[in-house]
Amino acid sequence: MDVPYDLTSYVRVLKLASTPSWEEFSRVALIAGAGIGLVGLLGFIIFVIMNFVPGGV
Repeated sequence: MDVPYDLTSYVRVLKLASTPSWEEFSRVALIAGAGIGLVGLLGFIIFVIMNFVPGGV
């Protein structure tokens, strides 16, 4: 493992990386939030079916 080589590659990646614009950040946050909400809704539906529906799974 060549530490100086690894550090230079990390520095190169950090120089290429840029801060996202507000529009890009908000779009990614909206999509991630929608995904989290969808998974939570699916879990809640499964919970309701297993606990409150007679003859549930």
